[in-house]
Amino acid sequence: MLKVNNYNNFILKNISFFIKSNENLVILGENGAGKSTLAKVICGLIENDSVELYEKNLQDLSSQQRANYINYIPPKLSIFDEYITLKEFLELSSVKSVDVKRLKKVISLLNLKRLEHRYCNDLSSGEKQLLLLASSLMHNAKITIFDELTANLDINRLKEVFDIFKSTLLNQKIIITHNLDLAYALKFKILFLKEGKIEFFGTNEEFFTNKNLNKFYDSSISKIDNHLVVNL
Repeated sequence: MLKVNNYNNFILKNISFFIKSNENLVILGENGAGKSTLAKVICGLIENDSVELYEKNLQDLSSQQRANYINYIPPKLSIFDEYITLKEFLELSSVKSVDVKRLKKVISLLNLKRLEHRYCNDLSSGEKQLLLLASSLMHNAKITIFDELTANLDINRLKEVFDIFKSTLLNQKIIITHNLDLAYALKFKILFLKEGKIEFFGTNEEFFTNKNLNKFYDSSISKIDNHLVVNL
């Protein structure tokens, strides 16, 4: 369960919403709308007293409790040790002691076996995104926030990520994306931000109507026979 109650800062204005423990969320909006800022507020990277996780205020949680409850996956992989390997990075992603069985399963699931002894800095941009996804599976928090995870992924890899998002391998998920096809296909709840304010919060079906697509995307995209079509 996640609740944000009337949060304000220099970017976000009067942010309030609630998702149940069995609900997943997609956050949409233009560049600069405040999506990443909201993600950092939710997980406590921006200090606040407006967020509740499982009926506990975020600021009252210990570091261990917070790590168990929520995990933020940034848009890009940052490595402070240039010689750390993919396997070592995943071992460090576990909140507690390394689950060797789970580690092997995650590496196999994402077809990373051939890369496990490669230095993380030597991976391609797409491989780094998959490493971030793998790290979230190792962390296995109650809520995982993905900030533009699917950037730089080819179509085959995007399908793999979609399948994981739709599976029960991860618990509750909050996904920030510009990929409307992905957002539509996931069928998760939608929160749309514009200039730091919530302009829409509701079901996937309610959001993906031509009326809303015209409103939020300035008639640049339409829904035709259950497909999204860009109006070029």
